[in-house]
Amino acid sequence: MNHSRRRICLSAAYGIGALLSGAAINARGQAKTAAKERVVKIQAKKFVYTPNQIILKKGEPVVLEFTSVDFVHGFKIPDMNIRADLPPGKVTQVRLTPDKAGEYDFLCDNFCGSGHEEMSGKITVID
Repeated sequence: MNHSRRRICLSAAYGIGALLSGAAINARGQAKTAAKERVVKIQAKKFVYTPNQIILKKGEPVVLEFTSVDFVHGFKIPDMNIRADLPPGKVTQVRLTPDKAGEYDFLCDNFCGSGHEEMSGKITVID
């Protein structure tokens, strides 16, 4: 086997191994590590999200991990077109990668009682 063909076979073998391990492949066929998701834990209960102020970085993959204590609350970020139901006793994950800096309001969109209108928060995305 000649050297250039041997290099191609080795590159293919490394590429397949990287794919099986979950790593991405760059243009040279070399494995590069995928960006690790940052996890932000959020609790929802009548009538508050804790925390209700979240700072994210533009381009950073994030998992918002919700637990609801008492009700099927909703979670909605209208300007990002993101929405989820948050059933009590279960973890609900919302994945996002913000692509634009700015401030984004979020809110509960399942009526949960007399303080429902105040159940909101803000995500600030920085460069």
